[in-house]
Amino acid sequence: MPSNNDNPDSWSIIILHPDFEKLKADVDKLRIELSMLVLERDNLLYHECKNIETAYILSVGALEYKAYEIECVILRLKRKMELIQAKKNRQEKIIISTIEEILDFEFAEYQEKLNEQLGKMNDALERSRSKLLTNEETRELKKLYRSIVKGLHPDLNPDLDYEKIKLFHNAVKAYEQGDLNGLKIIDAMISEPAIQVENSDGFAVLIKEKERLTNLLQNIKDRIAEIKSEYPYTMKFLIQSREKTEARKAELEERINQLNEILIAYSERINEMVG
Repeated sequence: MPSNNDNPDSWSIIILHPDFEKLKADVDKLRIELSMLVLERDNLLYHECKNIETAYILSVGALEYKAYEIECVILRLKRKMELIQAKKNRQEKIIISTIEEILDFEFAEYQEKLNEQLGKMNDALERSRSKLLTNEETRELKKLYRSIVKGLHPDLNPDLDYEKIKLFHNAVKAYEQGDLNGLKIIDAMISEPAIQVENSDGFAVLIKEKERLTNLLQNIKDRIAEIKSEYPYTMKFLIQSREKTEARKAELEERINQLNEILIAYSERINEMVG
C-alpha cells in the first residue's frame, strides 16, 4: 500500500505552530511601532530640532557669536603678550608680523569655530526664508514618509536591493527638505512587502524577526532620548518663553560689555610693550 508520503495532496500541507498567528501579530505590531518611532526620530532630527535651532540662532545667535569672537580676540592678545614678553626677556628683536603668523597658526581652530557659527547663522537665515508647509501639508508629509518607512526602511526590510535603499535615502532627503511632491512620487512607486513566513521554518523566522525588531525599537528609543537631551532640543524651553529669551539676550549683552573692557585693557598693554 502506498504511504501517506506518496500522496501528492499531502505534500503541500504545512502544520503551523499553535502560537504562529499570535507571534505573527506581535511582529506586525512591532513593525508598526518601529515605523512610528522612526518617524518620531526623523521628525526630531530633520524638522523639530532644526526649527528650534533656527529660532534660537535668530533670537540670540548674533550675540553669542559676538561674545565668542571677542573671547577669541582676547585669548589671541593674551598669547601675543606672552610671545612679546618672551622676546623681550631674551633681548631679541620683536617682529610683529612674525608673531602674527605664529598666532594665525595657533588660533586656526578658533577661527574654524567662528566660521562654523557663521555657517549656522546663514543656514538659519535661509531656513527662515523658505516656504513653510501648511498644517495639512505637514500631516500629509508625515503620513507619506511613514508609509515609505514601512516599505523601504532597511531595518524593516533587511533584504532590499541597492536601488531600493537608494530610493529610501532619497525619501529621507525629501522629508528633510519638506518636499511633499517628491515623497508622493516615491510612495507611488512602492508597496509594503509582506514577511514571507508561510513555510516550514516560518515560526523560527518570526522568532528571529521579533527579536531583531525589539532590539531596533530599543535602539531608536535610546536615540530619541539622546536627541532630547542635547542641543538644540534643550533650547526648546528658551525659545518658547519670551521672558527667558530676553533674559538670555541681556546676559549676553552684559557679557559682551565686560569682554570689550578686557579687550581694551589688553590692547593698551600691548601698545605699551611694543611702544
